[in-house]
Amino acid sequence: MMTSSDTFHAAPFIREIGRGKKGARDMSRDDARQIFSAMLDGRLSDLEMGGFLIGMRIKGESVGEIAGFLDAAEASFDQLAAPDGPFMPVVIPSYNGSRQLPNLTPLLALLLAREGVPVLVHGVTVDPGRVTTAEIMQQMGLALCADASQVASAFARHEPAFMPIAALAPKLDRLLQIRRVLGLRNSTHTLVKIMQPFSMAALRLVSYTHPEYLTMLNDYFSTAASAARGDVFLMRGTEGETVANAKRAQAVEWFHNNVRTTLIERQQPVDDMPPLPAASDAATTAAWIRDALDGKQPVPVPIAEQVTQILRVVRLAA
Repeated sequence: MMTSSDTFHAAPFIREIGRGKKGARDMSRDDARQIFSAMLDGRLSDLEMGGFLIGMRIKGESVGEIAGFLDAAEASFDQLAAPDGPFMPVVIPSYNGSRQLPNLTPLLALLLAREGVPVLVHGVTVDPGRVTTAEIMQQMGLALCADASQVASAFARHEPAFMPIAALAPKLDRLLQIRRVLGLRNSTHTLVKIMQPFSMAALRLVSYTHPEYLTMLNDYFSTAASAARGDVFLMRGTEGETVANAKRAQAVEWFHNNVRTTLIERQQPVDDMPPLPAASDAATTAAWIRDALDGKQPVPVPIAEQVTQILRVVRLAA
């Protein structure tokens, strides 16, 4: 239970952002950091929490607000140590899984890891109605990582490390779970997809679904993101995942020192596309990925090109 010294007076913040789409005003980066820190620490009442999250959902996040929220989010958990080796680590958020297409995020992670790249995948382990990356990786015999030492061990084996968000950043996981109560996603779902969990520079793969988020994320990574935290690849998600669509590659924007470069142009449907898994369940997808890694199935061209571009950047920045 909160005490009077623990409470955070959220009413002034809610009043600013809760006046509707046209009347609401954006918070400063510092104000956004303060209230999100209080939310992570459990210093808002349930009523204040719900009011704030719904107000933000209606208003939409500004660049400064996202920056402040992320400042608080990344300060709420222990950063992972820098892995040894010549490559900058790659961070792959996986919070969507797939409904229709096979989820090939594990293929992307494994192709990079076998080149020696430290690959951290973080996300949810289960999502009703979807096939998660965690479920496929477990089908492939890859254990989930419960702590930083297990992540380091996976890197040493040249395997991707999957760390559930509940283990990596439990305070953020608690805010994600509010969706089950409110029935709506909140700003935390954006934060976990753009956060950088390492103490050194890393390459983040970031996806968006709605066009308004493309505009906001372009502005954030161009103006407010710390260049010292590393680089970003931004693309439209494949059912929300950051792996290239096997059927039609998405455009990929690279942010380096806050400067945007188009690495991959939007493409037409892939000619001579190899057969994808016959079904999208975890076991079938895992078996197909094994065949692709063994050379029994060709790797889809868009994913192979994504791997090539990632390797070029992480070597360049190492």
